[in-house]
Amino acid sequence: MMPGRLQGVPENPLTLSWHDSAWIPMLNPTNVMDYFSEKSNPFYDRTCNNEVVRMQRLGMDQLNSMTGLEYILLHVQEPILYVIRKQHRHSPSQATPIADYYIIAGIIYQAPDLNSVLNSRLLSTVHHLQSAFDEASSFSRYHPSKGYSWDFKDRKSREREKQAALSKKDTVKEQAGSQFQRHRVHMLLAELSRKFPEPALQPRAVTASADGVESKPEIKTEIKPEVKTEPGAQPRMKPPPEKKPRLN
Repeated sequence: MMPGRLQGVPENPLTLSWHDSAWIPMLNPTNVMDYFSEKSNPFYDRTCNNEVVRMQRLGMDQLNSMTGLEYILLHVQEPILYVIRKQHRHSPSQATPIADYYIIAGIIYQAPDLNSVLNSRLLSTVHHLQSAFDEASSFSRYHPSKGYSWDFKDRKSREREKQAALSKKDTVKEQAGSQFQRHRVHMLLAELSRKFPEPALQPRAVTASADGVESKPEIKTEIKPEVKTEPGAQPRMKPPPEKKPRLN
């Protein structure tokens, strides 16, 4: 009995893909069917004749003498492409194709049928035609005395505004700053330099010795004598200045 749908597979299997990373490096024409018949592969129907042949440890050539669902290796393009066909065999010389699966770089996909391809192309065409009609109708105008007419001025003005905005944006990016901004920055820098002036650098006196080698002058420091005071005694205070007589 030919199943209508795969078990555990949604109604649209064209959106599915499957792969096993452990098998991908060693895929070849001799083991690709074993790779396709993995239990986790959602495209493989375990009620097929291939599973019966594997359980009975028979050769794959026995499939031609059986009737029912089977998988065959249809096309090989090593090392990247393998095509497997799912078909229903009626006799050794007659089989009806059901679906094709292609393996590209170890990833299995279901090939779309002609109906799916035509539906996709028609939907895409209708979408683009509808978009063209909507855009054309947006430029149509109606006046009671003039009737219908086309007005493309709005579109041209929008395009000009868009181009002007883009050019203005580019010029703003290229310009480092406006005249006002530069003048304001100079004012702030001048004010900061007046508030916090740089310390003046004093010239260093350099003397030349007899042998022509420059030497730094010695810095003399005046040492003030310490005034010793006895413990408990009050420090001496300076007397007030004498008053001089005022001469008239």
